[in-house]
Amino acid sequence: MNWFFLQIPTSQGSSLADSLRQTMNAAPAQAPTMNLMDMLVNGGPIMIPLGLLFVVSVFFFFERLIAIRKASNIDPNFMNIIRDNIFTGNISAARSLAKNTPNPVAKMIDKGLQRIGKPIESIEKSMENVGKLEVYKMERNLSILSLIYGIAPMFGFLGTIIGMLQLFYNINSSGEFTPAQIAGGIYTKMITSASGLIIGLLAYVGHNFLTAQIDKTVNKMEASSAEFLDILQEPTR
Repeated sequence: MNWFFLQIPTSQGSSLADSLRQTMNAAPAQAPTMNLMDMLVNGGPIMIPLGLLFVVSVFFFFERLIAIRKASNIDPNFMNIIRDNIFTGNISAARSLAKNTPNPVAKMIDKGLQRIGKPIESIEKSMENVGKLEVYKMERNLSILSLIYGIAPMFGFLGTIIGMLQLFYNINSSGEFTPAQIAGGIYTKMITSASGLIIGLLAYVGHNFLTAQIDKTVNKMEASSAEFLDILQEPTR
């Protein structure tokens, strides 16, 4: 074996070594990268309403989140102060505290304080009506999120169908097509479906998260209402 390599002329050996060295040092071919903005632009005109749906869903999610967080911010000592004022007969101080506390629990308690002296069923009913109104205020605009997670995927599928129709129409008109051309057309048209599904999923998660936060606040309202009714009946026990 060594004798065979010794028979190779020096010029050929150096050229062979150089070619091997160039082959080993050659950089591997880079795969094409995917640019997000270019991909979204390739989605076509249907991406405009999908983008608007995304912006609207983000806006109303944070708008409702701030409102619900504000409504659920209840002082843990609130009911203790109300109890002390009722037991001492200082109803005006209790009402003043309830009026100056901006949350649904305080509004329910204020309505109950206004009805002191009436049958307990009447007090409970009036507080329940206020509670329903406050829950409605917290749930306001949640229907927009539910609408978005329902129609965003439909917009995406519509964009894909329109794109596929355009692709096959062009193929039928020209009579020329290649696998690469078909794959590229399908790839760009599927962007709308993916975008619609993502927007719908985000809106769905946001809607359910806000609904869970509202349920927590409603539980606090119910617990405070029951505690207030117990306070009213406690002196008569």
